[in-house]
Order: sequence, then C-alpha cells, then structure tokens
Amino acid sequence: MNRPEKKNALSVEMIRELTLLLDDIADNRADRVVVLTGAGDAFTSGADLTPGKGSKKEEEFGSGGVGTALFGMRRLGRLILRLHDLPKPTIAAVNGVAVGAGCNLALGCDLIVAADTARFSEIFARRGLSIDGGGSWLLPRLIGLHKAKELAYLAEIISAEEAERFGLVNRVVPAADLSKVVADLAGRIAAQPPVQISITKKLLNQSFSVSMAEAVEFEDVAQSLAFSSRDTAEAMAAFIEKRDPHFTGE
Repeated sequence: MNRPEKKNALSVEMIRELTLLLDDIADNRADRVVVLTGAGDAFTSGADLTPGKGSKKEEEFGSGGVGTALFGMRRLGRLILRLHDLPKPTIAAVNGVAVGAGCNLALGCDLIVAADTARFSEIFARRGLSIDGGGSWLLPRLIGLHKAKELAYLAEIISAEEAERFGLVNRVVPAADLSKVVADLAGRIAAQPPVQISITKKLLNQSFSVSMAEAVEFEDVAQSLAFSSRDTAEAMAAFIEKRDPHFTGE
C-alpha cells in the first residue's frame, strides 16, 4: 500500500487495485505467499474519509445518501472477502499504525508480524462509526467476544506488545528486523506443498461453521487426495533419502 503521505489511507482506487491484484494472485500458480505491508512508517490508517482532489462524490466514503454509502462499503467488503478467501497464505507485515479498516485488513491475513513500533486500533467509535472491515467476524474468533467488545467499545490505540498480549498478532519484532523476519517466514511457507497448504487454510477457515463430524470428513477427503499427489510422494522420498523436499504443486 503506497500512499505514505496519507499513512496509506485506503482510497477507492487503492481498494479497486488491491481487489484486482488478489484476483490475479489467486489465479497465478507461481504465487505461493502474499505479504501485505505499507510504504513509509504506516501499515494503513484505514479508509480515506477525506475528499480527494477531483474525486466524484459517489467515489468518496461517507458521501451522498445511504445507497451511495452502501455501494462504497460493499466495495471495501469485497476486498476483505477476497483476502479472506484467497487460496494462498497471507502475512501482514505491520510496520506502523493499523487502525479501523486498516487494522481489520491486517487481522484478515493468516499471520501477523508486527514491528515493535506498530499500533493497532478499532477506532470506529471515536469517528462516530460502527465496526467494519470484517472486524465483527474476525475479532471474536481471534480473541473472544468480551475482549473484542473491549477493543471496539473503548476504541483505544494499543501498542504492538499489547496486541500480542490480546492475541491479535503472531510475533512482535524490532522494527529494523521486520522485513528480514517476514521474508524468512514467507520463504519457509513458500517451500511447503502449495496445494496442501491451500486446503489446510480452507479447512481452518471453515472450522467455526462446521460440526466436528463434517470437519473430519473434509479432512479425510482432502488427505485422500494428498496421498495421490506427486508432492506427497516427493515428501516421502525426501524423508527416506534424508534430504529437503522440492514441492511443485502437483
């Protein structure tokens, strides 16, 4: 996200471009891991609520009537769903402020690595807004209902260390090490069998909406497919030959 002068606030054009980019990544077998981060000293300050120079009213958040506002919010909603449903692992490298929809964009990634200078906030109430960006679904699943309500009701800005205590992020690292740590993590994930990782992501994402019996059945079917794949055969051969496997996605 590259609007450092605006703390990478999400404009309509940025949301369009990110959505299209995720569509392209979903269709590109060569792409194995996505790292989402922001330029400069911010991840993203959320949706850009300020009028843009030369922008049309229907392309500004909060402009016009309810119908226009709903149209704009559904555009943001499509981006959030694209990120959640992407059949590739995603990592948020949170290098600075991540608030509002920007916070929930980070939470929508599979893993979150935060610089020790990062800050997070479900800031909506302080702006006279209700929660969006998938936060009402994500937060209770990540940290439990009562903690989710605490973050949403108080709308406080919390540090990376507090976010880690809440269970919002996977790791907090020194800001100078963020790129190196994320690159190493992405490389390790990219070296795994891509189809099996994609299926595992799907199984985990749907775990809150299926019964135990359904989950086990889905696992059984998925594992049966894995056993007939070339990547699983490669993993078995590498184990016997005491070498690292090389996975191709076949």
